[in-house]
Amino acid sequence: MPESFEPRYDHTSEEEKIYGLWEKSGYFNPDKCTKDGVAKKDAEPFSIVLPPPNVTGNLHMGHAAMLVIEDILVRIARMQGKRTVWIPGTDHAAIATQSKVESELYKKEKKTRYDLGREEFLSRVEEFAQKSRDTIVHQIKRMGASVDWSREAYTLDDKRSEAVRTAFKTMYDAGLIYRGARIVHWDPNLQTTVSDDEIEWIEEKTPLYYLQYGPFEIATARPETKFGDKYVVMHPADTRYKKYKEGQQINLEWINGPITATIIKDEAIDMAFGTGVMTITPWHDAADFDIAERHKLDKEQIIDEQGLLLPIAGEFAGMHIKKARPLIVEKLQAKGLVVKVDEHYVHHVATNSRGGGVIEPQIKEQWFVDVNKKFSRGGETMSLKDLMRRPIERGEIKIIPERFEKIYFHWIDNLRDWCISRQIWFGHRIPVWYHEPRCVPRKGHEKDVVRCPQIVIAEKKPACEFCDAQFVQDPDTLDTWFSSGLWTFSTLGWPETTNDLKTYHPTNVLETGYDILFFWVARMILMSEYLLGEAPFRTVYLHGLVRDEQGRKMSKSIGNVIDPLDMIEKYGADATRLSLVIGAAPGNDIKLSEDKVRGYRNFATKIWNAARFIAMHKPKKASGFKFQVSRDDQKLLDELAAVQAQVTKHIENFELHLAGETLYHYFWHTFADKIIEETKPRLKNGNEKEQAAAYHLLETILIECLVMLHPFAPFVTEAVYQKFLPAEALAKEGRPGELLMVKQW
Repeated sequence: MPESFEPRYDHTSEEEKIYGLWEKSGYFNPDKCTKDGVAKKDAEPFSIVLPPPNVTGNLHMGHAAMLVIEDILVRIARMQGKRTVWIPGTDHAAIATQSKVESELYKKEKKTRYDLGREEFLSRVEEFAQKSRDTIVHQIKRMGASVDWSREAYTLDDKRSEAVRTAFKTMYDAGLIYRGARIVHWDPNLQTTVSDDEIEWIEEKTPLYYLQYGPFEIATARPETKFGDKYVVMHPADTRYKKYKEGQQINLEWINGPITATIIKDEAIDMAFGTGVMTITPWHDAADFDIAERHKLDKEQIIDEQGLLLPIAGEFAGMHIKKARPLIVEKLQAKGLVVKVDEHYVHHVATNSRGGGVIEPQIKEQWFVDVNKKFSRGGETMSLKDLMRRPIERGEIKIIPERFEKIYFHWIDNLRDWCISRQIWFGHRIPVWYHEPRCVPRKGHEKDVVRCPQIVIAEKKPACEFCDAQFVQDPDTLDTWFSSGLWTFSTLGWPETTNDLKTYHPTNVLETGYDILFFWVARMILMSEYLLGEAPFRTVYLHGLVRDEQGRKMSKSIGNVIDPLDMIEKYGADATRLSLVIGAAPGNDIKLSEDKVRGYRNFATKIWNAARFIAMHKPKKASGFKFQVSRDDQKLLDELAAVQAQVTKHIENFELHLAGETLYHYFWHTFADKIIEETKPRLKNGNEKEQAAAYHLLETILIECLVMLHPFAPFVTEAVYQKFLPAEALAKEGRPGELLMVKQW
């Protein structure tokens, strides 16, 4: 037995050593694998880009699940001899990161970003982001992720910034990016628009007020928005209101006196809700805005950007909406306009998940991506919505589980123009420059000033060719999802046509949580299809949410958060990895407890102990015999081959949970509990030839099990492989093929 084969597997000493061995080999880099002959130059490529974690702190169990699933796929592909690359990176996560830094700044120094100024504040944010990035890199390594660190990217680095500017200009020049006034999610706390994916809907119990609006009864949970309501809307098929005609005007008494209201008929009205009739507030509600757009109605702002009521609210002007609401209700009651109040009404309130502020919809001048505008592509006329649908419909992209395809199409069908501008400082500054209004022509160009460009898309401040006016850059930054939408190809060198881009795009798999299927996956498809003319990936693998053992979402407030690093410290990375894969079917949430992780620590120990037993019983003369494999031994090897085929099939079908479960049960219950036990008499009591045959059988099965288990539990399997076989000394010399991580699958 090798002297270094300790009685007990100590993950705390082995894991750092093993990861260092992998890094030293250089085999995370496909170029090194090709150079050393581990993968052939003409081998099939396999590529994954890591969904970039936000630089806002530590990784959580959802990130850990993502890392494990992707690492399994990557390690198998590498062991199959493919030119395999897994590109790591981090996301600057504009709003989330800025919000965190602003919060800390005020808590520690009682200052705001405006006190520091843009340049100094951004310096603070970058410092925070770098520290967070270093923490994340450490955590990714602790999970055993075999990413190619030489290709690491950051959504805000120079190369990705070039890609963002190129994409913006390309789409702007094509008329697909425009500036216009539309309704957006506005956070009064952070003073910025936020994207759909950053909205968290919170269930809230609130009074529902039934108000008398002329001859109609309307219901609202937000009476503070009703000052400007002058349109009453009903379904054209609602027989209760058939006597009212489209465009008919009625006079009525309202909050601040008599008004004239106009009848509007629209099919968007839910006849079953309330009385089937409603007034609309187009400036502060998305559905109302759509109705106003369809019927070309006026839109009037009631609440300002700080959440204060405007002069239209009369005596309530300048009051915050929360403070004003009960006072407005009192006035309505005094005027006899409150019919009844439902105190048990429950509705969903939009909040900013990045800062907690309650969203107040506002119509604002912003930058948008037009998802409905038609353009020509390959002789066809289509929109960006069509581009997002096409690769799924054609089978060029497969979504796993398949049931999410219907959800995807439903989301695309209801997609609004994408608001891409944010009123924050951290992020990609919008590369748009505006010509100053003043225009003093240069000598000899007096007649040319009409040719002065009013808008220029450029990285640096441009100069006007015809006058001395300055250009001022748009102060806004781009939505984080704009840069991360380019992730599959910006990480491969785009806008340059690099060898990486030609070799590894489209990527093979995009693995992420089902909760960002629309916000990120759909936008990556949009960007890649439009800018490259091809799908960004071939398969979308969606994992579920990691919940506690009771099925609850992990939350600091509940106190049920399980930290992946804590589990690694206690039980090892392999145990943590196995607990996140086995029992976790694609798209299904997984229940996790510390007991489950502890149980898989026992499995890692079982692997070590089984291997150590075999090493201890290696015959003095284990080779040099010529013997024919017995019928019984061949039967066991045939069973092993069947397991290998079954595991490979599960993996090809992205059933990693079933592959892991099959390996777990085969190693523990078949190999360790039966085959080793039944072979012990031959090892101890047989003649030299019988001992050699028995040892050869166990060694063969062990090595094949290590190969299959390696993607799932890479540390203990590599540790056993290095300690059990004479290859250890060769691996230290960096000789190719002597690491389990590149042994043939």
